[in-house]
Amino acid sequence: MTKVRKTDPATINYKSEVLRKSIHLTSLSISFAYYYVSREFALSLLIPATLIVVFADLLRYYYPPFSKLFYGVFGFMLRRHEVDKKKKNLNGATYVMIAVTLSVLFFPKAFVIPAVAVLIIGDIAAALIGRKWGKHKFLSKSFEGTLAFFIAGCIVILASPKVNGGLPEYLIGFIAVAASAIAENISFGWADDNFTIPLTMCITMSILYYFFMPGITIVLPNVPN
Repeated sequence: MTKVRKTDPATINYKSEVLRKSIHLTSLSISFAYYYVSREFALSLLIPATLIVVFADLLRYYYPPFSKLFYGVFGFMLRRHEVDKKKKNLNGATYVMIAVTLSVLFFPKAFVIPAVAVLIIGDIAAALIGRKWGKHKFLSKSFEGTLAFFIAGCIVILASPKVNGGLPEYLIGFIAVAASAIAENISFGWADDNFTIPLTMCITMSILYYFFMPGITIVLPNVPN
């Protein structure tokens, strides 16, 4: 996440932010793995894994021995709202699992692969650039962080597999990245950007494909779908 104000209650120190995003980077493997497996196989792994992660995330609020272990390992990387015992918020990694599972469940592989990659790469760029060099307020966060997200996301689109590789697909991808950059920016305070980014990407691409590439079968060539 990109923050401008040092007093923001969600802020952790920059070293912890870097470590948090380094761990976050491992989630990029989901995009790569999903390219090679079918939707059914992916869901057979994602659904139980997500249920376990949600259960463990909530368990820390109710079972002190597990809470002690959880915070002993991960506590320094959690934002303040992620340790609020009254609200019992889920942490960012849990939202990643939920969003990825919902994306795979409801959207084509051609949308999910770039959406998850944009979530990981774009969010890392926004957080590290925004916190280090963010000077200008833009909506809820910084212009620099949001721009970093957009640039990183566009690079992901250039490298992502396409249905037919035509120019409209790239333009649709860039527009979806722009929408996701705004979602990342304004999600602070009411939603987790790990949840809103991939779903915004998938929804935006669905709408744009429907209007600008009507009739196209949204299936990646030569990969299991």
